[in-house]
Amino acid sequence: MSTPNTPHEHDDGTGTGPDDGLDAGVEGALRAGLEDYDLSPEDVALLEADGPGGPEDAPAGPLPVLAVVGRPNVGKSTLVNRIIGRREAVVEDVPGVTRDRVSYPANWAGRDFTLVDTGGWERKAAGLDLAVAEQAEIAIDLADAVVFVVDATVGATTSDEQVVRMLRRSGKPVVLVANKVDGPRQEADAAELWSLGLGEPHAVSALHGRGTGDALDAAVRLLPEVSAVGGALPTGGPRRVALLGRPNVGKSSMLNKLAGSERVVVHPTAGTTRDPVDELIELGGRTWRFVDTAGIRRRVHLTKGADFYASLRTQAALEKAEVAAVLVDASEPLTEQDIRIVSTVVESGRALVIGYNKWDLTDEERRHYLEREIEKELVQVPWAPRVNVSALTGRHVDRLVPALDTALESWDTRIPTGRLNSFLGQVVSAQPHPVRGGKQPRILFATQVSTRPPRFVVFASGFLEAGYRRFLERRLREEFGFTGSPIELSVRVREKRKR
Repeated sequence: MSTPNTPHEHDDGTGTGPDDGLDAGVEGALRAGLEDYDLSPEDVALLEADGPGGPEDAPAGPLPVLAVVGRPNVGKSTLVNRIIGRREAVVEDVPGVTRDRVSYPANWAGRDFTLVDTGGWERKAAGLDLAVAEQAEIAIDLADAVVFVVDATVGATTSDEQVVRMLRRSGKPVVLVANKVDGPRQEADAAELWSLGLGEPHAVSALHGRGTGDALDAAVRLLPEVSAVGGALPTGGPRRVALLGRPNVGKSSMLNKLAGSERVVVHPTAGTTRDPVDELIELGGRTWRFVDTAGIRRRVHLTKGADFYASLRTQAALEKAEVAAVLVDASEPLTEQDIRIVSTVVESGRALVIGYNKWDLTDEERRHYLEREIEKELVQVPWAPRVNVSALTGRHVDRLVPALDTALESWDTRIPTGRLNSFLGQVVSAQPHPVRGGKQPRILFATQVSTRPPRFVVFASGFLEAGYRRFLERRLREEFGFTGSPIELSVRVREKRKR
C-alpha cells in the first residue's frame, strides 16, 4: 500500500516508472474489452482525453445565478415551477406566501444555472414584510441576472417603479416579464410596460406556459459562463482559506492571532462578524488569503435582516475559497450546527481542515468525550486533517499551515489512468461486487475526469450498490491518500452491444 498523498512515488523524474509497463498493460486489456460495450461518443471522448493535468483544468467556478423578483402575488413562484419543471415552490392565491430566498438547480437550452425564487418586494414594508423585502434585495445583490415579473393585468404600480430603480442601482442585467398574459387580449396590457424603461416586456403566462420559452431564452443569454458573484476559483496568487464555524466559536480571534494584530472585531456577543473579511496573512513563509466569515446559524431561512444577509455572504465566501478551515469549540459538545457546516463544505467540493479551538479550556474528561463525539458525529469525514488549537493562547496555530497544505495537495491530486485501473483491477479481483438477482456487475474501466476536488467516473456493466461505491472510495483513499479533500465517484452503466 502506498503512502498517502504520494501518487507519483515511483516516478524517476522522466514521467515514467517501473510500474508504468504493468499499468499500461492492464489499461490496454481493459480498453480492448470495452469494444464489446455500447459506449456513447461522450464516453469515448472522456476515455481518450485521459482527464485533466492539474488545477488549470479545474472547474472555472460556481454556476451563474438567475433571480426572480417582483411584487407579491405577481406569479413568481408559478414561473419558477414552470422553469424547473416541477411544483416545488409553494403557490397560493394569497400575497406573500414565499418569504425566503430559495435556490433551485435549473437547466434551459443546455445551460445549467441556479434559479432563485424570492419573496415579494413592497415599497413600504415593515416587520416580517420588511425582512422579506430585504431578502429580495439580497437575492439581486447575489445574482448574475434578474427576471423582473410584473402582473400585466394590473400594470406598473408604484412598487414596481421602486423595484426598477433598485434594479438600475444594482447594475444587473434584467429581463422584464409581463405575467398573466393568457391570450391575445392581454397583449396590449403587456405592451404598456415598455414605460418602465427596461426594454421589451416578454408576455408570458406562467400558469399555462405561454411565452415562457422566449423569456427564458432572453434570460439565459444574459448569464455568464461562470458566476461573477461566487467568483472563479483562483489558479494563481495566494491560496484562499475560508474560516467557518457557528457563531462565537472563535473565528475572528483566530484570524487576529494568525495576523498578529487586531484586524477584526472580537466580542463575546455571538454574531459580531456580519460580512466576510478578507485578510492577506504571511504564514509559513507564504502569503495566504484568509476570509473570516459570519457564523452559520442553525437554519438560514429562519434568520432575517442582517443575519440572513451574513449567512448568504458566508456561503458566497465558501464558493470563492479553495479550502475551508472549520472551527469547532472543543470545550463544548459537538452540535448539529457543527456537523451541518462540515457537511456544507463537503457538498461544496472544497478541501477541509477541522480546527478544534479553545483547546486550553478542555480537561482530560472533556477530551475523552470529544473523541467519542468525533467518532460518532463526524464519521463521514475521517479523512479531514485535525488540528487542536487555541486562538487565545496561540497553541499549535503553527500546525494549521501543514494541514492546509496537505488538504490542498490532495484537492489538486491527479491519478494517471493506467495506475488507477491497475489498482482497481487488483481491488475488484480481491473483492468483486456481490451477486444480486443472479447478476454480478463488472467494472470495465475508470478515469479521473477532473481535480479540485478529484472526480472519478467508473464504467460498469451494471449498477454498483452504494455500499460497494463507499468501499471503492475507501480503498482509493487508502491507496492514494486524498487527506483533506472530498472525492466524488460516479458510475456509468454500459451494456454489451447486441449481436
